[in-house]
Amino acid sequence: MDKTAQTRHALLQHCKAYPLLQVQDVLKFLFQSSFGCEHLLTDSSATTEYIRREAACCRPHKGQPVEPLDGSYCRVHLDVLRGSLHPETLGKLFFLSAQPEENSSALLEEKLAVMLTMTKEGVFPFTEQDAIQATASWRAAGFPACHHSEEFRKAYLPAYRVLRKEYAMFLPLFSQIDRMLQMGRVNLAIEGGSASGKTTLSQLLHEIYDCTVFHMDDFFLRPYQRTAERLAQPGGNVDRERFLQEVLLPLHQKQEVTYHPYDCHTRSLLSPITVMPTELTVIEGAYSMHPDLANYYNLSVFLDISPQLQEQRIQKRNSPEMAKRFLEEWIPLEQQYFRAMQIKNCCDLIF
Repeated sequence: MDKTAQTRHALLQHCKAYPLLQVQDVLKFLFQSSFGCEHLLTDSSATTEYIRREAACCRPHKGQPVEPLDGSYCRVHLDVLRGSLHPETLGKLFFLSAQPEENSSALLEEKLAVMLTMTKEGVFPFTEQDAIQATASWRAAGFPACHHSEEFRKAYLPAYRVLRKEYAMFLPLFSQIDRMLQMGRVNLAIEGGSASGKTTLSQLLHEIYDCTVFHMDDFFLRPYQRTAERLAQPGGNVDRERFLQEVLLPLHQKQEVTYHPYDCHTRSLLSPITVMPTELTVIEGAYSMHPDLANYYNLSVFLDISPQLQEQRIQKRNSPEMAKRFLEEWIPLEQQYFRAMQIKNCCDLIF
């Protein structure tokens, strides 16, 4: 679907969901689709407190809790806080979503052109002249953040925050983490194939929860361990025995962790690192859910990825020689392990 068709579809869905919307509400929809959050934020704690107060008095939302916009963002209605998701978590996600966007004005102009064409066709409950005038005035003012119309507010009682879609998709995970943290420490495993987003998700969790993160890449086999017999084992090409002794057992005993990261350049272990575990500890990487390790976690996630997208990402982020090794050597080993151990079925959540 090209950009014009995508914008048209998004506007039609929005009009269907909110038939009493006014031109001002469509402009707000397009603004959020192009710029995301309406303004940049500087204080996440103040943002959280405002969300907490608003959620306490807002009425239940009748539609879907996550409503897509036309682009990289979505509206997340505060109804999500009626479950186990904490206002602080949503506030941090909102804060992280409030980043400057490049070429947003040009993107907005493209969307406005689609909106004006649709207005001429009689799609919306306002006139073409109203749309032209409102758009011209808004453009002259430099496209400032705008508010919902009074008609929209009275009819739909909007109470939401704009998040990046890639954050919103993990709301079930954040809710589960928030619920489990109320009962004690959480050790989370993030499994999945190469380029599926494991490191990106672990970084996001670190930003939200200030949690400790361990990487399975720090536990590659040393050269003397890479025997044909070892590599023939499903999941055999990672030093899970060392990972268990140095990381998981101390975590299980709520002790500090001292481990030796593996350096791929020197093919040796680096100096030891000592880490004091946090309430949430994240272990990311393929082979983290090997049966020898799986019982030491109380939450696990599998990140799935299509072969086509995986290959695109691998080739984009690596040299041709390294990409070839991924595609012909390492990814087949991962797939063998996933199949033999039924890893996806062993995980609590799949994205």
